[in-house]
Amino acid sequence: MTTLVTGATGNTGRHIVAELVRRGEPVRALTRDPATAPAGDGVEWVRGTHTAPQTLGAALDGADRLHITMTAGLTETGPELVRRAVAAGVRRITVLWGGWVGPVEQAVAESGVEWTRLEPQEFMSNALTWIDSIRAGGVVREAHDFPSAVVHEADIGAVAATCLLADGHTGRAYTLTGPEALTTGERLAILSRAIGRTVRLERISHEQAVERLLAAGVSRADADFVLGWHADPPPEATTVDDTVRRLLDRPARTFAQWAREHAARF
Repeated sequence: MTTLVTGATGNTGRHIVAELVRRGEPVRALTRDPATAPAGDGVEWVRGTHTAPQTLGAALDGADRLHITMTAGLTETGPELVRRAVAAGVRRITVLWGGWVGPVEQAVAESGVEWTRLEPQEFMSNALTWIDSIRAGGVVREAHDFPSAVVHEADIGAVAATCLLADGHTGRAYTLTGPEALTTGERLAILSRAIGRTVRLERISHEQAVERLLAAGVSRADADFVLGWHADPPPEATTVDDTVRRLLDRPARTFAQWAREHAARF
C-alpha cells in the first residue's frame, strides 16, 4: 500500500511524510524538484505539482492512498486531481482544508472513496512570520490579541497519518487544536523564555495590518480574510478540542514545545 503525499516538503506535508516513514509505510512524496528533497528511507520522491493534475499520471500510478494539502491555486484544479486520483485507483483520501469547505473539500467528500477532512485552526508555525521583526528589534506588531488554540504542525501530520492508515475515520471532519488557547501576548511571553530575551507586542491598527499584507503581495481578498479571522475568530479557533489527544492517544504538543524546537530561528 503506497501513499502519495502532495505538498510533501511544506509546512505540514513534511511531517506527514516523516510520520508515515516512522510507521514503516511506503511513501511517494510529490515535489517540484526531487533533487532538492531530503533523503530518507522509505520515501520515493517524484516530480510534480498537485495544481497540475494532468501531469501526475505516473505519481498516481499504484497509489492506494492520497493526502491533499490545500494551497494557492488548488481551488480551481483540485477537483480534477480528485477525479484523476479515484480513476487511478486511490481508495482513501485525507484533505487538509483551506479554512473553509470549498470546491476541493467538496470534491473529496463526493468522491465515492473513503475520506477524512482535517480542519486545523491556527498553526503554531504562523509564529515564524515574526522572525524578522524579533531579530531586528525584539518586537512583534499585530492588530489583534485574541486567544487562539494553536496546533503544532507535527500533530497535524500525525493525525493525517493515522487517518490514512487506520479504519474508522471515513466521512469525518476533525477540528484540530493545541492543548491551550493563547493570546498573541501569551505566545510571545512563552517564546521570550525559549529564546532567552524579551519580545514585546506592539499593537497596530487593523488597516495597517491589511496594508502590510498587501505590500507583501497578498491579495486584497486574502488579506481581508486573514485579518477578519483574527479580528473575530470563530469559536472553533478559541476552544480547545481533544481530537489530537483522542486520535494519537497522547497529549497534543504545547506551544512551549514548539518554541523550544524553533528558538534558534529567532
